[in-house]
Order: sequence, then C-alpha cells, then structure tokens
Amino acid sequence: MKKAFVFLVTMALAVTCAVGCSSSGGSGESDKAGEDAGSKDAGKHIYVLTAPEDHGWTGSVATFAKEKIEEVNKGDYSAELITSATAAEQITNIEDIISKGEKDISVVIQPIDDTVQSAIQGLVDAEIPYVAFDRIIDGVAGSAVANVKGDNEGIGAATAAYYVSLGLKPGEKVYVYQGDTSSVTTLRDQGFTKYLTGELEYDGKTIDDSAKWTEDDLSAITYSGAMNWSRSDTKTSFESLMGDSENAKIKWFYAEDDELAMGILEALNGGGIDDSTKQTFMSNKPVVSGCGGLDELYAVLRNESYQDLSADFGGIVSVTYSPAMIQTAIQDMVDYLDGREVTQDHVIACEVVTSENVSEYPSF
Repeated sequence: MKKAFVFLVTMALAVTCAVGCSSSGGSGESDKAGEDAGSKDAGKHIYVLTAPEDHGWTGSVATFAKEKIEEVNKGDYSAELITSATAAEQITNIEDIISKGEKDISVVIQPIDDTVQSAIQGLVDAEIPYVAFDRIIDGVAGSAVANVKGDNEGIGAATAAYYVSLGLKPGEKVYVYQGDTSSVTTLRDQGFTKYLTGELEYDGKTIDDSAKWTEDDLSAITYSGAMNWSRSDTKTSFESLMGDSENAKIKWFYAEDDELAMGILEALNGGGIDDSTKQTFMSNKPVVSGCGGLDELYAVLRNESYQDLSADFGGIVSVTYSPAMIQTAIQDMVDYLDGREVTQDHVIACEVVTSENVSEYPSF
C-alpha cells in the first residue's frame, strides 16, 4: 500500500512538471533574434518592426536591430524582430500585435511609409507605447515615446559647409540628387540652403557674412527630382545630364545618399558619357557628396577603389546617417520601460567623413 501511494505521488509530480515545462511565450511566427525571448515575462516584451534584412541602408537597419535585440534578451526584457516588405504588410503586422491583447507590450517601429500612420494611431489608441525610428510621421509624432532620427537638416548643412570650405561661392551652379519625395529629402534640401543663407549652423558655426547666399543666388541650385534612393536611376540621370556638354562645367554635386553618389561614380567610370565631356568634367575638379555610411563609398575614401577617378576629384565626402541608429531607438524604449527620462525629439548629430578620418567610422 505504501509503495502504491509513493507511485501515485511520483506520477502526479511528473505530470505537473510536464505541464509547467511545456509553457512558453512568443508567437514563433516572427524573425526572432535571441532564442530566449519567449521565456521572458510577456509584460516586458518589445516588438521591433523594420523593413527586411536584404541589402542597402534599409536592410542594414534590421541587421543592427538584431544585434541590439540579442543584448536586450540577456537582460530584464524580451524582444523580437518583425520585418515587413511593404507598408501593407507592416500595417497587418501592427494590427496583429494589437489584436493579441497582450499586456504591457511596447513597439519600436521604422515605418515603411506614411500610410502606416493609421496603424500607429491604433497603437496609441490601444495604449501601447512606441518609439518611431528614421521616418517620422508628423500626424502621430506627438504621441511617441521618442522619435529617433538622424539630423537630416544637419546633413544638408554639413555638406554645404564642406563645399564652402572648398571654395563654393554664392550663385555657383550646384546640382542636387534627391532621394525621394518624403520629409527626409525636404529636410536635406532645406539644411543645404539654410546653411548657405546663414539661417542654420553646422558644428556650432554659421557661414561667414561674406560667403552668404541670397534668395537669387539659390536659383543656381538644380534639383533632380526623386531618384528613389537608387544607384542605377542616378547613374542613368547623370549620363543624361552629361549629354549636354554645358553641364560638364558644373562642379558641385550634392547627392543625398551614398548610393546616389556611387551612381555618379559608376557613370563616370562607364561608357555612357562621351570621353571629351568626361575630360571637361574632370578638369573642373568636381566635388561629390554622399550620406549614410555605405562601405563602397568609404572604400573610395580609403583609396581602395576608383583610385584613378577619385584622384581627379576636388573632393569626395560622405555624411553620417548610420542604420545603427536603430539601436538607439531600441535603447530609448528600454530606458522608458526602466522609468528613465527619454527625449521625445531624439535627433542624432551627423558628422562629415573624408579620406582623412574615414577609418574612425563604421560602414555597412
């Protein structure tokens, strides 16, 4: 009888353990970084929503997000990455998060485009705290824990300051290769012109009065229209621009992304531009800028590629706008959950990267 009793108790304990040990959190449907994410308290879970980890600047955001998520999962919180290839998919993913009805969750999101605004408003209505990264949507920005972004106006100002240091004079022709039609491009445009007119400073300094541009001077700036952040589109556009030999006299090219700058270099290195036009263009010691941290452009600055071409430039420069900033956005959410004060308008300052200091900056 005593043996039977012991047997029954042992079996009961085994069943209890089996039930307890089989329970775990997490949906299992997301691109998770950190296998222990599901074992954490669901009330401390952070969803990180980005574009897919494929290529370029946007894809690198997901790569850097994974690194930070692994770090978060070693601490008091759990986190997981959910990628979306389109705005419609991202909206669906947000709606799925809301519909689960989980308690005390939070979201860090890099909106695919402005159409995600209504879904983000859904997070607000569900009282789910969120941090926005990179693309800040004005209509819901005031409800975010933090809006983390690079200094897009500062990128324009930094480029203009660099050009002025190389001798850019009021009213000289400047060609701007724009990224898209979003606020990012608008701010990068504005930063460039506002520095030239003396309305905006860079690195604590404004342009000298003698070098200031008037509104009439600004008419010398030509804008490409949206290149959709595309290297190939910029290459084609630049080849077309150089089809008019008069444009070979333009010295200053402000490309608002490293991919666009590489499009210019590839065009000059290829066969789509007449040799005599190339010779005229390069004899003017042209200056080209980029932005973002693309390793291919950094390799040019390190004198590892396009050496013959770059040697004839008056200057090639990039301005920092690293995809690693997503890690700051995730940390802002962790700080918020820890009860620390978080700056809602979190602008990360930019810096000029040249051949002299390129070794000091990470690339992607």
